Amino acid sequence: MSLNIQSIFRIIGAVLLVIGICMLPSVFVSMRCDEPSVYMPFIWTMVSALLIGAILTKACKSHMKQLKVRDGFLIVTLCWLIAGALGAVPFVATGSIPNLADAFFESCSGFSTTGSSILSDVESLPKGIVFWRSFTHWIGGMGILIFAIALMPSLGISGQNIAVSETPGPSLDKVSPKMSDTAKILYVIYFLFTVLETILLMLGGLNLYDALVQTFGTVGTGGFSNYNDGISHFNSTYVTVVITAFMVLCGINFNLFYFSVKRGIRVFWQDSEFKLYLLVFGTSSIFMTMVLLLGKTYSSFPAALTDSAFQSASILTTTGFASPDYETWPTICQIVLLMLMFMGGCSSSTSGGIKIVRIYVLLQLIRRGIATRLHPNVIENITLNDKKMPSDTVSAIASHMFLYFVLVFAGAFVISFENLDLLTCFSSAITCLGNIGPGFGIIGPTENFASLSDFSKVFLSIYMIAGRLELFTLFILLTPRFWNANH
Repeated sequence: MSLNIQSIFRIIGAVLLVIGICMLPSVFVSMRCDEPSVYMPFIWTMVSALLIGAILTKACKSHMKQLKVRDGFLIVTLCWLIAGALGAVPFVATGSIPNLADAFFESCSGFSTTGSSILSDVESLPKGIVFWRSFTHWIGGMGILIFAIALMPSLGISGQNIAVSETPGPSLDKVSPKMSDTAKILYVIYFLFTVLETILLMLGGLNLYDALVQTFGTVGTGGFSNYNDGISHFNSTYVTVVITAFMVLCGINFNLFYFSVKRGIRVFWQDSEFKLYLLVFGTSSIFMTMVLLLGKTYSSFPAALTDSAFQSASILTTTGFASPDYETWPTICQIVLLMLMFMGGCSSSTSGGIKIVRIYVLLQLIRRGIATRLHPNVIENITLNDKKMPSDTVSAIASHMFLYFVLVFAGAFVISFENLDLLTCFSSAITCLGNIGPGFGIIGPTENFASLSDFSKVFLSIYMIAGRLELFTLFILLTPRFWNANH
């Protein structure tokens, strides 16, 4: 096996530095709230991460080699697992989540922007811990390593092969010739969304702390809140509308925002994935609104539309905020939400799930299948944005979707050993693999994953990371070919 071990350790060191620095805001929050039992464990964890990170980056500096694709897969997987483990330390050290499996689950859920939880009373936790729990969404939303890539030129590292393994979508479109510049541009957009939503929420009456926590959960499409009843706590249509709008925005391919500045807003309407994304969101929102009104679940059209749009955006973008209890809605609405769970947002967004672009390609494959059966000699190309897609890209998308459904069934099979109901088993696998958050049954919007065994929690934690890394990045490491030096 030919792996650049020194380079791998150097990049792991860079990621440890990033995570250590990212703990600093939580230290300030816990100090501001006079929580010494919280900020001291944070300080020790932060110092340890920075020290180890500095040692790794310095010690391996003279042994740097060009990274290969094989290295990228291993680096990305290791870094996300390390992030999940390191992020769990403050939970355990402060006694907020003393169980190791629970803490690892909560940390992986945060970094992977899944939003699933084992906590039933978030409001009883120290504010510094709650802030860290939500901030992990913001760190993981755009990607830990996408952020690190922006810093890698200063470390003498090329980030291209890491970005290929890290990016959430079928491909990574570069908005700049240099990968590090692309990463910086994407993070500027991400930061601007964060600032803008925070300001708008504060204009709606939220204090800075509440606004930041909801914003982290929104722009990272994670869904953690600092209140047990989530967004319902604010009882504000304005807040719900603002969060809905930003969930939809952050489910869009971030590259389009950059290109819209360069080429004009028409780039959105020229993008096939964006148009299908809006169609799915709009259709599901309006359909559920009509069902809720006709079924007398709601008597007010504005209220029905607001909640339908909010929940459609929350599930479609895999944010996972749960304002209304959708398990009390008519069955047909729950079916619509279940279908949205299998879709996800756009590629190169902060969303999880299968991704709309793959759904778009799948629909074309079905159309081509029908056409070739009617006319065997007809040639039907698979296109995206009026350009023919390479056959290997189409094949990769088809294999990804097949693996996704296989893993859903495999995950449900493993969870079934808990002797839970069928809906809970399947939705556990779907919501963790798709980085969605709440599911159905005992893990619904008003419940959590606390009742599952430690084994199931660790298993689903791995599923969250696998889903965040587009499945193949993690599972490639489980194949003998990866570890065979001759391949």
